[in-house]
Amino acid sequence: MNTDIVDLREFYHSTLGRLAEQSIVMALSTMWPPLPEERLLGLGYAVPYLDRYRADTERTFAFMPAGQGAVNWPAGELSSTALVFDEELPLPDASIDRVLLVHSLEFAENPRETLTELWRVLAPGGRLVIVVPNRRGVWARMEHTPFGSGRPYSRGQLTTLLREANFTPGVSTEALLFPPSKLKFILKLRRYFETIGRKLWPVFSGVIIVEAQKRLYQGLPVSQRASRRVFVPVLAPQGIPTTRTRSREAKRR
Repeated sequence: MNTDIVDLREFYHSTLGRLAEQSIVMALSTMWPPLPEERLLGLGYAVPYLDRYRADTERTFAFMPAGQGAVNWPAGELSSTALVFDEELPLPDASIDRVLLVHSLEFAENPRETLTELWRVLAPGGRLVIVVPNRRGVWARMEHTPFGSGRPYSRGQLTTLLREANFTPGVSTEALLFPPSKLKFILKLRRYFETIGRKLWPVFSGVIIVEAQKRLYQGLPVSQRASRRVFVPVLAPQGIPTTRTRSREAKRR
């Protein structure tokens, strides 16, 4: 089950959330240079990270899963947000250059099918970056952060999943090497924990970040879904039966 959009937004507005964002952004900057004139898609809740890239891209989309909910983004501008099913993206084939998954794959109902759909919308040579909770890390065991929900992964599991979906895994890194504490004196030592953690306990990082490239020389099997999900309004007006309506129904009987 996805983390609610309200909880995600509140986390990234907190002190711990801002520090977590900084740690992940620093790791991403070593993997992804600026993206001039490229089309970037963020899936899940990638808004805090998309802000760092969208100034250089041709266009940037923020797709948010239906089970999570969506918010308008960017603030004060025309919205680039869409509420979607991650297995059926409203995009044509080979239409996106880069994809960033944050708070997404760990909540996917069928992770392999989600990755297969991303393979479809990525252009030839397109790249994908996935940020997922590390199953060995402390963050995956703490429920007061979004990284403590969903299905955590090991690096080996993520690599296998990417290869099954016809991606070639590339460079990888870690982030969130400090404890997910709300105590101020612990958070003040964040840089110390990050520096020492990269040398002593990188295997216990909070998240794993893996980049992969779309592979073109192998076909994908086409599987037919038994059913297609559709959007149903949560609050659909049904009306209130009146005395006249009841009398009509009685006559029909």
